[in-house]
Amino acid sequence: MQQRRLGTSGPEVSALGFGCMGLSSGLGPAADRQDAIAVIRAAVERGVTLFDTAEVYGPFVNEELVGEALAPFRGQVVIATKFGFGFDDQGRQTGLDSRPEHTAQVADASLKRLGVEEIDLFYQHRVDPQVPIEDVAGAVGELIRAGKVKYFGLSEAGVQTIRRAHAVQPVAALQSEYSLWWREPEAEILPTLDELGIGFVPFSPLGRGFLTGTIDRNTAFADGDIRAGIPRFSPEARQANQTLVDLLGRIAARKSATAGQVALAWLLAQQPWIVPIPGTRRVERLEENVGAADLELTAGDLAEIDEAAATIEVQGARYPEHMQRMIDR
Repeated sequence: MQQRRLGTSGPEVSALGFGCMGLSSGLGPAADRQDAIAVIRAAVERGVTLFDTAEVYGPFVNEELVGEALAPFRGQVVIATKFGFGFDDQGRQTGLDSRPEHTAQVADASLKRLGVEEIDLFYQHRVDPQVPIEDVAGAVGELIRAGKVKYFGLSEAGVQTIRRAHAVQPVAALQSEYSLWWREPEAEILPTLDELGIGFVPFSPLGRGFLTGTIDRNTAFADGDIRAGIPRFSPEARQANQTLVDLLGRIAARKSATAGQVALAWLLAQQPWIVPIPGTRRVERLEENVGAADLELTAGDLAEIDEAAATIEVQGARYPEHMQRMIDR
C-alpha cells in the first residue's frame, strides 16, 4: 500500500489505517477475540501499518487485544492509543481527566496492555476544559523525553487548542471525524493543520458505516450499538441522507468500485497527509476498504462529487447532546 507521512514531523504509515474500536465496543457485543485478532493480522498482511485503539474502548480490553494481535509485528506497525478519561475502581468512566499525573499513569498502563516499550502515537482523546492544554502538551513532552511515547496527538480539538498545544510540544496528528457527511474540518481545521505541518487522521470516514450503502431506514441496531442513540441514525434521518449514498453509488458504478471505496478515495484525494482509519470485523470488508487506496478519482470525479454534495443537506446531529458537549470548538 502507498505510504503517507503524518504531517512534517510524524511517522510514515500506510495510506489507510485501521480503527480497532468496533472490535470491542460501540457496535454491540464485542467480536470473538480470535476473530478480532485474525482481522487485525489480515490488515497487516494487506499493507496496513497504522492501528488505532484507546484505553476507553472496552474499556481497556481493546488495547490488550491490539497488543496481542500485533505482537508478531513489533517494529513494523504504528500503534496509536489515547488518554484523557478517568475511571472508578469498577472501570466505569467518570468523565474527562487529562491531569499530568493521571496522563503519566495512563501511559504506563497502556504500555503494559499493549506489550510495548514505547507508545507510537499518544492522543489526548478529548480536550479537558479543566486542564490547560499547555499542561497536557508538557506532560506528553515529558513522556516523549522519557522514551515512553514517540509522537503527541490531539482528538476533536479546535484551532486555538491545536495552536496552543503545538507551541509547547509539536503535534504530529489530529484525529477527528471527517467524511463526505461531516465536512466541518474543511473550514478552519484543515488550513491550520496544513500551516503547522500536522497530519490528519479522520475517524468514521465511512460515516459509521452509512456511506457504504449497507444501512437504510429499516436497519435495526444491536443492543450496545452507539448508532442507535445518534440523531443522524434515526430512521427519518437515514431516509433523508440516502441521497448522499446514491451519489456515491453513481460514481462507484462508473468506476467499478463500491460506494464505500469512493468515500474513502475522496478523503485520500483531499490532502497527502490525510490517513483515514476505517474499521471492520470482517476480512471481506477489510479488503474492500484497502482497495480504496488504489482507486483514483479524477479532477472531474471530485468536482462532480463536490458539486452534487453541495446540494445535499445532511440531516441529524452527529452526536447526542452529552457527547457533543465534549467537542472542543
